[in-house]
Amino acid sequence: MIRTFFTIAYLLLVTAITTVNAQEKWSLEKCINYALENNIQIKQGVLESQYRENLVKETKMSRLPNLNGQVSQGFNYGRSLGYDNTYRNINSAQTDFGIGTNIPVFQGFQIANNIQKNKMDLKASLADMEKAKADLSVNIASSFLQILFDQELLKVAEEQLDITRQQIKQTREKVDAGSVAKGALLEIEAQEAREELNVVSAQNQLQVDKLQLAQWLELDTNTSFDVEIPALPEIQAQASLASSNDIFTDAVKLRPEIQASQYRLESSQYQLKTARGALYPTISFYANYYNNYNNKYQDMNGDKISFGDQMKNNERKGFGAQMNIPIFTRSQNRLQIDNARIQVLNTELQLENSKKVLRKEIETAQTSAVASLNKFTSSGKAVASMVEAFRYSEEKYNVGIVNAVEYNTAKTNLAKAESDLLQAKYEFIFRTKILDFYRGLPITL
Repeated sequence: MIRTFFTIAYLLLVTAITTVNAQEKWSLEKCINYALENNIQIKQGVLESQYRENLVKETKMSRLPNLNGQVSQGFNYGRSLGYDNTYRNINSAQTDFGIGTNIPVFQGFQIANNIQKNKMDLKASLADMEKAKADLSVNIASSFLQILFDQELLKVAEEQLDITRQQIKQTREKVDAGSVAKGALLEIEAQEAREELNVVSAQNQLQVDKLQLAQWLELDTNTSFDVEIPALPEIQAQASLASSNDIFTDAVKLRPEIQASQYRLESSQYQLKTARGALYPTISFYANYYNNYNNKYQDMNGDKISFGDQMKNNERKGFGAQMNIPIFTRSQNRLQIDNARIQVLNTELQLENSKKVLRKEIETAQTSAVASLNKFTSSGKAVASMVEAFRYSEEKYNVGIVNAVEYNTAKTNLAKAESDLLQAKYEFIFRTKILDFYRGLPITL
């Protein structure tokens, strides 16, 4: 009974561990989505957008009338003006209060232009956040593919080591039988040591790249982390790629960095209009109400005037219109217009530069994709040749026609060809995904 209990407990534990390990497999989509939700730079972009949105609301509200109230309490000692407009030597306490409003009527279109400027700034901040998301997605995809590449390199290194160990076993048997000199065994054992080092190096590089991806995701570095191996697309030897001009034509309409530069250009143009609006007169309406109460005010008969009577007698109301005409502002308005015009020219250059940078990135990615495809094709042929050459060398080594040095050279050449093939494969996959990304397609595997 007890033995059965421990057996069931062990099986449950193994199942739980297996489930946990299965949950720790991260697909590329999961990595990207997690990073977009938890990345600090993205969160800062959200806050920046909220700030810009509040600025838009603030400038819209500036069209509304304001309303301000005021209350003051004063104490008078010695001679002071009384209710009958004569001075008396009397101590008193007085409460003053009022309320006023100001309504902007015409501000040289500055409010309307400021609203549009802040709207463009809001759109630019949203585009900046999309750019940050795009850059983060690309970095994660690159890191993810690097891990897949490392895993395949490790697999190649381990396979090479397994072949060498099998060959050591066969060679040792021949040495014991006296058909092969002991030097052949020593040579191949030295090769085993070199290949063990290659395996360790590949394992270390894999762990380093896993750590880098975990850092991109801002995971706890102590957390066990592994990636899910996807079914990678088949690479055709005659794969066709869109021209860089066609990709650029699509990208310039979609890429957030171009949109952000365009919005900033429009923002600077509205800022120029706002600066010019300061040259116009401004018109506003105003209205106010004032009243006060003094605890020592008396009527002609010397009786204290009540609070209600003072409220009726002391109130003052007023309204009117006001025009402010800028005549001389120490050239500040003109300088602000000049600075705004300079900013327009600067944002035009920034937009042009953003387009040039985008074109360079696309041309580089397209050229790299073509080069990696060519390398993949030639590496595939090289691997096929090296496989056959190694098989032939192995057969001759087994019958003593070639020595261990020649055998190891053939095996090393095969490993190098397989490594080049893998590198070209993942480089092509990454570059094509980048080109698709420039055209507005999500990065998926």
